[in-house]
Amino acid sequence: MIREVAQLTIDPAKEADFLAAVEKAVPIFQAAEGCKAMRLEKVIETPGMYRLIVLWETLEAHTVTFRESQGFQDWRALAGPFFAETPSVDHSEAVVEGFGG
Repeated sequence: MIREVAQLTIDPAKEADFLAAVEKAVPIFQAAEGCKAMRLEKVIETPGMYRLIVLWETLEAHTVTFRESQGFQDWRALAGPFFAETPSVDHSEAVVEGFGG
């Protein structure tokens, strides 16, 4: 399982509209081939900073299949206008399973 973390910075004054846009995007991720889960987290210490966390079956499910899909275009059309800067994205996979899932 691959964990994508995208750090998103938005104008805090537009938070409600941004959150509504992400809510509308949930079905896009649900329908995406190889997507297993997605959630948005708000960074407590930094106003306007969020982390989009998506679980993918494989790296290519995100970097190729999703990025080349209409779903990606739809996601960016919904959320992209709120980005104050280009999102930072990285991918990871578990190498030691500790506890607590």
